[in-house]
Amino acid sequence: MKNSRALYQEAVKKITLSESVDEIKSMVLLLMEHTFGISRTDIVAGKPIVPEPQQLSQLDQYIERMNTGEPVQYILEEAYFCGRIFHVNPSVLIPRPETEVLISVILSWEKKYRPEGAGRIKVLDIGTGSGCIPVTLRLEWPLSDVYATDISAAALKVARHNAERHQAEISFLKHDILHDDIPFGDIDVIISNPPYVTRSEANDMKQNVLGFEPHGALFVPDDDPFIFYKEIVSKSKAVLAHAGLLAVEINEKFGREIAGIFHAEGFIHVEVVNDVDGKPRVVQGLC
Repeated sequence: MKNSRALYQEAVKKITLSESVDEIKSMVLLLMEHTFGISRTDIVAGKPIVPEPQQLSQLDQYIERMNTGEPVQYILEEAYFCGRIFHVNPSVLIPRPETEVLISVILSWEKKYRPEGAGRIKVLDIGTGSGCIPVTLRLEWPLSDVYATDISAAALKVARHNAERHQAEISFLKHDILHDDIPFGDIDVIISNPPYVTRSEANDMKQNVLGFEPHGALFVPDDDPFIFYKEIVSKSKAVLAHAGLLAVEINEKFGREIAGIFHAEGFIHVEVVNDVDGKPRVVQGLC
């Protein structure tokens, strides 16, 4: 029998990462919860456990992987988004809390602009990755038709898995927004969290992102940082319904420029929305 808190403290000491102590503790708690099936409350309280030898071996393997910089979400193949657990692997970006601003923006649009009794909402997510955005919206809006696209077949496989896991009915399509028109019409909401990190910013990124997350979903050329936004905004304008919403996550450095792309395409009520840290995170506009 082992004291779970003592085991946790031993595991924390084995982590050699340069992250803050609080971050390391948080990651180790996730490993412990997953490995031994106990809550963090149990761990903090020092609940006695009788770990199997393979569980202790598994924990040591997780710690070794963590010490290489591999994100704990990839190690456990799970990440949280809007209070739900999503399957992830290196084919997709890890869902991040700041992306939840997109969900808030979209739900606010419904309350402000959607007439009561207007019927089903038609939603499209461009570059869906793990599928966390369309799954969340489909669960929030039971009366909706949700479509999600991605250029990556591997990403779509993960997204389909998450839709099945959460029993969210979503239509998925392999699609290249840079070269193909949007094959839908009369859409009420279009969302996208496209690649937006410039190559020159890679030098300032942590190894757990740069070394493990898919570069195709992260980076854009320094000489054309708005390549995805120009295509998304232009092609969305052609298929959105009246008063339809386009909302995109952005690089915090380019809020004004991306809002300008919206204006140039004739969108109205264009707004740059900040995240909880006060950084520009989303640009939204109405058709």
